Amino acid sequence: MKVKDLLAEGEKRLSAAGIENPALEAWYMLEDICGIDRVHYYTHPEEVADSECAERFEEAIRRRMGHEPLQYILGKTCFMGLDFMVGPTVLIPRQDTEVLVETVLSYIKSKDVDVLDMCTGSGCILLSLMALGGLDHGWGSDISADALQMAERNQKALDIQGAQWILSSLFEEMTGKYDMIVSNPPYISSGEIDGLMPEVRDFEPRLALDGEKDGLAFYRAISQKAPEFLKPGGMLFFEIGCTQAADVTACMAAHGFKNICTIKDLAGLDRVVYGNIA
Repeated sequence: MKVKDLLAEGEKRLSAAGIENPALEAWYMLEDICGIDRVHYYTHPEEVADSECAERFEEAIRRRMGHEPLQYILGKTCFMGLDFMVGPTVLIPRQDTEVLVETVLSYIKSKDVDVLDMCTGSGCILLSLMALGGLDHGWGSDISADALQMAERNQKALDIQGAQWILSSLFEEMTGKYDMIVSNPPYISSGEIDGLMPEVRDFEPRLALDGEKDGLAFYRAISQKAPEFLKPGGMLFFEIGCTQAADVTACMAAHGFKNICTIKDLAGLDRVVYGNIA
């Protein structure tokens, strides 16, 4: 089959399966799997697809038709301009979370800042802060050993030195004090998960999504214990669901945080809440 026909058939099948942007997604799969860039594609319109390439492309199309996320099929995604490996053991990094990273970066004034990324998953937050903030060291914690393995793989792939990974249920295994604690915790209420789009509901790890009954369980637990692990004046940064700013602000205030601010994302929705202790 010619490459152009392979691509057209893939787009057609994705469209029939109800996938948004089928043409773009089919192209991403062709480009990544077959190593064909747009210049080559348009200058060799009659090229016949290699049989192995065609087989792998068709398998990727079948997986995407079942609503498996494109990022898991390709095994990677871009976040903060960096490439991160991802798989079903970790949440897929999203553009919304870049707002969190950008907010934290605005407060990093030294390479010696001690940052703890709690619920680190793929490590995308901590590793982005280290790469873009020039940090010499940083700590990422997660309850999932599989997630931490992915974070370590990303650290090696990005050639970032000084990141340490800790297997811990929130603060249970933590020691020391930090200048900043950053977290994108599970924040979807348990009852809402079954109503999510299938790419999220059926493929992303529930452990990274479920914020228990009202979606606020992790904000309460982290806000309560964080002051014990922050240096004087230390800061706590959260990514939040777009309706949770008031509740998270109240939670942080109840545990002694001051100067609490809310930052909106590019869509104008509340996305980050942060503050500091005395």
